[in-house]
Amino acid sequence: MKHEHIMSRTSAVERHAFVIGSFIKRAMAAGVAVASLAIGWMPASAHAEAAVDESALIQRGEYLARAGDCVACHTATGGKPFAGGLAIASPMGTIWSTNITASKTHGIGSYTEAQFADALRAGKRADGAQLYPAMPYTSFAKLTDPDVHALYTYFMKAVPAVDSAVPHTDLPFPFSIRASLIPWNLLFVDKDRFKPDPQKSVEWNRGAYLVEGLAHCSVCHTPRNLLMAEQTSRGLAGGAVGAWYAPNITSDTTSGIGGWSEQDIVAYLKTGVVRGKAQAAGPMAEAVNHSLQYLTDADLGAIATYLKTVPAVHDDADTLALDVSSGLIEDPDAVRQTPWPADPERLNGPQLYDSNCASCHQASGQGTADGALPPLSHNSVFRNGQPNNVVMSILQGVSHPESANRASDSVDMPAFADRLSDTQIATLSSYLMQQFGRHNVQVTAQDVATLRAGGPVSPMASAARIGLGVLILAALFAVVLIVRARRRVR
Repeated sequence: MKHEHIMSRTSAVERHAFVIGSFIKRAMAAGVAVASLAIGWMPASAHAEAAVDESALIQRGEYLARAGDCVACHTATGGKPFAGGLAIASPMGTIWSTNITASKTHGIGSYTEAQFADALRAGKRADGAQLYPAMPYTSFAKLTDPDVHALYTYFMKAVPAVDSAVPHTDLPFPFSIRASLIPWNLLFVDKDRFKPDPQKSVEWNRGAYLVEGLAHCSVCHTPRNLLMAEQTSRGLAGGAVGAWYAPNITSDTTSGIGGWSEQDIVAYLKTGVVRGKAQAAGPMAEAVNHSLQYLTDADLGAIATYLKTVPAVHDDADTLALDVSSGLIEDPDAVRQTPWPADPERLNGPQLYDSNCASCHQASGQGTADGALPPLSHNSVFRNGQPNNVVMSILQGVSHPESANRASDSVDMPAFADRLSDTQIATLSSYLMQQFGRHNVQVTAQDVATLRAGGPVSPMASAARIGLGVLILAALFAVVLIVRARRRVR
């Protein structure tokens, strides 16, 4: 979960204590043994059964928290799990993730289950204020009551309380006014719980529940409109995630993953690698590392089953199918025969490739025969005309998830951010896109500098500021009209 916390000041516990106390007094007055009301009155077998039930519920909640990848956003680098403090970049500004441990001073320890459910599914804090949609309540709204109950039990009884504060989120106007999200929620949030499709299989429905709800895949993989809401007509068709780009994962065979088998999808989600096709990097590698690798094979299979049926969304700029080879470097030896400039900033694409990439990906980009060092031909990173992931992979490298699922022969790609300049990375990225993706893409040094700094400032921020302002004015105008109408009736 991604949300901000203000400790609830409800007196529900005190009211409950008062009611229970009154009941005990009346029972004593009637001659009923108070001991019969105590937990110790229960038989030993009942105690054991209750403990087993709670333990199973906590384990279920832990699994659901893994599937929802709560730890990724609610844990700062080097910080304690779920204690918050991670800076989340958004087009509106920096949003600080909150402490969701059971701390009563800085976490959610004072939340009732109803307040927890409202935060999770309705984007509402315990004090009634709106949460920013960096917390994916737009997807979590589909969660069932039993799953919410299991999550609540896990966070309250199994996650250690961490009494540490996190930085306050301070966004520019009008985003600083949380009430401005009310009209946004009315327009763009579907509050309906997940409803299984009786015409589909149990496996398909499970996959739909995970993809659309708990795993909140659309948050990254769906493009946004000017008001930063998901474009539902282009669901899972790809979207920007900071400096990275979450690719199209619809069933389109060219733009999406329609050419992948269900086994390919399961392998990718579990290990981050599909030999000869793709390897996870950036935010997707983190999702595999923190969340997806821990899901059961049944759930991963259900996700694959559902994704294979997602309506295809095609991008006309994509002309290279994933499984079609884009060719190898035709004459790598010619590179060595070309005079190398004295100024390293003037190295061309083939020369930069030969000196930085060929030792692993081989002279022609074919990779190693066992696939441990991946080929660049027909690699998914070059499939579309979006070079961000190519640049970011060069800058930050590619690390495979640390788990039992990792292949013993897999090799991480080192980062070149300190080794290559913006100009060199721009030249190399342009060459790779043209050579292995058949895209006439020209990456500039400024493009690289922008991505190195965390990505461009989205124009959506200004547009959303104007749009939200209009929505607020429209809402106020509607209130005025309603008040005037009522006065006239009176």
